[in-house]
Amino acid sequence: MSGAPAPLLQIQGAALRRGDRELWSGLDLDVHPGEFIAVLGPSGSGKTTLLRSILGLQPLSAGSIRLDGAPVRRGDPRIGYVAQQRSLPVDTSMRARDLVALGVQGTRFGFPIPRRGDRARVDGLLEAVGATRFAERRVGLLSGGEQQRLRVGQALADDPVLLLCDEPLSNLDLANQRGVTEVIERQRRERDAAVLFVTHDVNPILGLATRILYIAGGRFVLGTPDEVLQTRVLTDLYGTPVFVLRAGDRLVVVGTPDAEARHEHDEDGLE
Repeated sequence: MSGAPAPLLQIQGAALRRGDRELWSGLDLDVHPGEFIAVLGPSGSGKTTLLRSILGLQPLSAGSIRLDGAPVRRGDPRIGYVAQQRSLPVDTSMRARDLVALGVQGTRFGFPIPRRGDRARVDGLLEAVGATRFAERRVGLLSGGEQQRLRVGQALADDPVLLLCDEPLSNLDLANQRGVTEVIERQRRERDAAVLFVTHDVNPILGLATRILYIAGGRFVLGTPDEVLQTRVLTDLYGTPVFVLRAGDRLVVVGTPDAEARHEHDEDGLE
């Protein structure tokens, strides 16, 4: 269709291997501005590795990934990255605002000397992620949810057009899951940013996802939540009976085979 907008992110014929095992192959995915795509699947299926490839950290074994028509490259400020929540040591002396400031100043070579306007930018990011009230506190004394808000602030420092989120809600209670999700959703809505959101539990973002990419056993399925989250579809994907049940306002997937023994974050972590 000639009048359709060009995709922001284009993944064509992509394949990835880990050692002698193929994680997946033949992946074609066009991501448009403002889309919210949930990436689901068991540990070890290659979800984090896909994000690493988009970040320019993991070469594909086949195919290509392009952002705005050009090959992806490492350190592209147009891509923001939110990692899984991992508590910082309690003796970390850095203040909350200092952590966000790393996102504002971190792309410069050498020792980052504050520029005029940096403080205002940091203050704006702190406000955007709901962290103003604890801006001067040491990060090691903050809760997991408060630390995660700061990581989102870092990721938004360059006003990215693409936001990659790797299990950002893990280990957070429901209130903090909602808070972090609302910040990410606001960036998508107000800036028309595209979001790729890796998660094991789709329920916190089920109402936000426009499409789902479900990866399992070296295969994948792509479609709307209603198209993908069906007993028939997941049974075919896993090759074994899987049941999708509704429990109130939540989805429960029953019968998926045990995940890989080694969690993908152990091998593919970005930190």
